[in-house]
Amino acid sequence: MKKKHLWLPLLFCSYANLLMAQDRNPNGSNHGTRFEQLGTMIQDPNMYRSASGVPGPKYWQQRADYEISATLDDEKQKLTGSETITYYNNSPDPLTYLWLQLDENEHNAKSDNQSFDGSKMSDKMSMRAVNGILGNDKDLGVKIVKLTDAAGNTMHYTINQTMMRVDLAKTLMPGEQIRLKIDWWYNISDRMSEGGRGGYEYFAEDKNYLYTMAQWYPRMAVYSDFQGWQNKQFTGRGEFALTFGNFHVQMTVPADHVVGATGQCQNYKDVLSGAQFQRWQQAQNSKEPVEVVNLDEAKKSLQGKATATKTWVFDAQNVRDFAWVSSRRLVWDAMATNVEGKKVMAMSYYGPEAYPLYRRYSTKVVAHTLRSYSAHTIPYPYPVAISVEAANGMEYPMICFNYGRAEKDGTYSEATKNGMIGVITHEVGHNFFPMIVNSDERQWTWMDEGLNTFCQFMAEQEWDFNFPSSRGPAHKIVDYMKMPKDLLEPIMTNSENIVQFGPNAYAKPATALNILRETVMGRELFDFAFKEYARRWAFKHPTPADFFRTMEDASAVDLDWFWRGWFFGIEPVDIAIDSVKWYRLNSGEPTEVSSLDKAAYDRKADHIARDRNRAAGVKFAVEQDTALQDFYSKWDRFAVSSDDKAKYNQLYAGLSPEEKRLYESKKNFYEISFSNVGGLVMPIIIEWTYRDGTKETDRISAYIWRKDEYHVTKVFAKDKEVVGIKLDPQRETADIDEGNNNWPRVSLPSRFELFRQQERPRGATAGPNPMQQQTQAKTTAGQ
Repeated sequence: MKKKHLWLPLLFCSYANLLMAQDRNPNGSNHGTRFEQLGTMIQDPNMYRSASGVPGPKYWQQRADYEISATLDDEKQKLTGSETITYYNNSPDPLTYLWLQLDENEHNAKSDNQSFDGSKMSDKMSMRAVNGILGNDKDLGVKIVKLTDAAGNTMHYTINQTMMRVDLAKTLMPGEQIRLKIDWWYNISDRMSEGGRGGYEYFAEDKNYLYTMAQWYPRMAVYSDFQGWQNKQFTGRGEFALTFGNFHVQMTVPADHVVGATGQCQNYKDVLSGAQFQRWQQAQNSKEPVEVVNLDEAKKSLQGKATATKTWVFDAQNVRDFAWVSSRRLVWDAMATNVEGKKVMAMSYYGPEAYPLYRRYSTKVVAHTLRSYSAHTIPYPYPVAISVEAANGMEYPMICFNYGRAEKDGTYSEATKNGMIGVITHEVGHNFFPMIVNSDERQWTWMDEGLNTFCQFMAEQEWDFNFPSSRGPAHKIVDYMKMPKDLLEPIMTNSENIVQFGPNAYAKPATALNILRETVMGRELFDFAFKEYARRWAFKHPTPADFFRTMEDASAVDLDWFWRGWFFGIEPVDIAIDSVKWYRLNSGEPTEVSSLDKAAYDRKADHIARDRNRAAGVKFAVEQDTALQDFYSKWDRFAVSSDDKAKYNQLYAGLSPEEKRLYESKKNFYEISFSNVGGLVMPIIIEWTYRDGTKETDRISAYIWRKDEYHVTKVFAKDKEVVGIKLDPQRETADIDEGNNNWPRVSLPSRFELFRQQERPRGATAGPNPMQQQTQAKTTAGQ
């Protein structure tokens, strides 16, 4: 048998720190939960929804078509409507009643949402907060005047807050359809003081109103294979699951109003002046926004109020909702944009106070958003996309309401500009999620807001290299993820039960998807799978299971551990370096061994008294009396003999070529112990800094934690000597404690800032206004 030579490693240096105590899994093991498959945590596949995430062979969904006529009373702020709904039962189930949504009833004083939240007093309170305590005594909510079938027969109905059940005289069988006719009216709420998505805003300076009409008509609730009727009450937070269909809508408004709406207008020639219609025609081929209704015309309309009316007619195909804006104080611009080879009219409506920002940016941001989202999901299918400035942020098919007003002198801060670009991108982006990929936000807010915020982040980064995206980058979710656990809940929490709504439903899922794309899956695999999800579920009703399964099915990446940690849990990411040990191969070469042995001997023999005696010049006894010296006094215990060299040469000659290559490589071996302090398993990303100043990054799959979810040790072989080790150098995993990410330890600076909380419109941001300061300085200098 050939003799094997064992080369013993010598420890050159090490560094360690104590590990924090951690909780174990409920079963007492240190592993076995975080990497298990989701199993019963998501719905089982069936004939309607396949295990691959694709719609099943028997997938179905309902349809509802609407014909609506509405009249806006600008004197009384009242809306009166009449509609016919054609409802198609494509399900396999016989239906004995239907559920409709009356979302305007959220403003009714008797609705639960008016009282089920806690409240507190503070030194400064908004009118909205005070109204929440006082309650409203206004006559708000939908009034049903008449409900009949197609033959004019009265139908029985029951209203339960924001839901209305319509009892059918005859069971609606699979494959059948029914027509309902409803007459209704309601007093429009003051959106600025009472909240809500739709309503009016009053401008005291010119005594005019801006009407953003949303959730304004009785509309069908979704009946689906996975939950039956979606009749969970609308409380003002969880938004809408709706049925696709076609709309034909007529809106009668004051003759000097401008109307923008979901779909395409059928009678611009009748409602626009000759000059305005000509500009509309010009916009069809313009690459720059054309003011169809210009600023001068908008200001002129404010000088009086028309008593006559006009009726605007809009049609929309295959949409899940319909919204509109009406006011005499609107500028309207439009331009044609090419989206994946198709012409789409990008348009904006805005008042004079928003003109400095919206005229320059809004319509171009709309066009950019459509192009970006189309590249990452599916080509935008609709002919129109509209942004309306309304001091808020809310979305509907082809139209959305956004924030973005300048100061009275026409200046604005950079923060206001970026906030406006961000909210327009976000709300226009909602055309894709959930207006096309039609998830149920009443149940799963993140499927709407989170996916959209992720796409918003990508669009913002494609808009401007320096765009300050607030949601998406991993390190920006850290402050939320390290909050006390009583303020946290999983992403998979129902909308009404979320404490930190923005971070949980918008920022955390957007961050998770960004981490999936950039760190876990890589862009190529992620982008293909994400597009596949959008393609599969466009104009359908997906659930979280459909998303999770599609992302895995289209990428061949097992992501159950990721969904489990990021979407079903509240643990944070905190991976720490516990210790680092450096090993070099003990070559056995006599001179090298002697040198190492001498260094080790000297370290062991050295102590402070010995050093200080030598420094003090102590006369040692063996030096004063040489008779005390013997053989060992002059013996060099570390001398290398010719016999030692000969033995080494003989051993080296017996090495295999592979062993010789290892010996000659002079490899450095670094054994690093890691701990999962936070609990959320993630890849380990290591940046090495070498003595020559160069750097290198290693990426270790999260599966390194599968056999011990709390501690792992791994050895790395390096050609160069390492002087520094850093985890997550680009801050891409949302690690909440970067203080334990370095070897040697690095002290990180800490800053704090005092701030004053203010109420701002949704989407607004704070910041200085250098434009105003410079303008004022120039004015002062010219006086």
